[in-house]
Amino acid sequence: MPDAQTQLSGLFVDAFRQLEPSRPTPDVEVRFYPYAGLNHTIRLRSGRVYVRVSDLFRDAPMNVHRSLAFILVAKLLRRRTPQVHERVYRDYAFSPHVQRASDIARRRRGRKQLTSARGAHYDLERLFDRLNRRHFEGELAKPTLSWSPRRTRRILGHHDPVHDTIVISKSLDSPEVPEWFVEYILFHEMLHIKHPARLIRGRRFYHTKAFRAEEERYPYFRQAQDWLDSFARQRRSLQRARAA
Repeated sequence: MPDAQTQLSGLFVDAFRQLEPSRPTPDVEVRFYPYAGLNHTIRLRSGRVYVRVSDLFRDAPMNVHRSLAFILVAKLLRRRTPQVHERVYRDYAFSPHVQRASDIARRRRGRKQLTSARGAHYDLERLFDRLNRRHFEGELAKPTLSWSPRRTRRILGHHDPVHDTIVISKSLDSPEVPEWFVEYILFHEMLHIKHPARLIRGRRFYHTKAFRAEEERYPYFRQAQDWLDSFARQRRSLQRARAA
């Protein structure tokens, strides 16, 4: 009887044959890997396919592994994944016991790159306390606050409920960025604490109607949207300059 990894390799080979039958089927090597969370990767090197599957999926039913194989192979081939496989995968991956195991793995294995809440121009602790008083009646529990190690323009803020942190992009710690915009980004992440993600039909929704309604009550909401558009244009300009 073939071992588990040989069985999984066969699922990926079958996915290749069905998604691209005219292409020679490559050799596939599948290994479980202790990722810090629910991650899976697939790479093609020298005609051989290497797959790493989160060890949290070690006991997953074979139909779930089959759906994962189709999802990863479709990603490698830049094909659309059949919806039935997306549904089977989500139903398992977002089940309560798998999500709990993923959170525990992230907490134990993951590392957060943090710096300090006090930046060169803005103090996130001070801004958090002011926003908490004005918009949350002082009832929001304070997470660990930090500026990001690098100046990122794609992600300006991130709330991590597993590590109980809010990280704000260092690119905003500048006298050229108005304080109300830094507050808006921090306010957005604070709303994620008040309105946790909801699981609906196997998918996580982070920005619910209640979240959006409260976000729009921020006094500088419209101006903040204009600034976000400006950051997006700057990012695209940088990307075009690097590609030229």
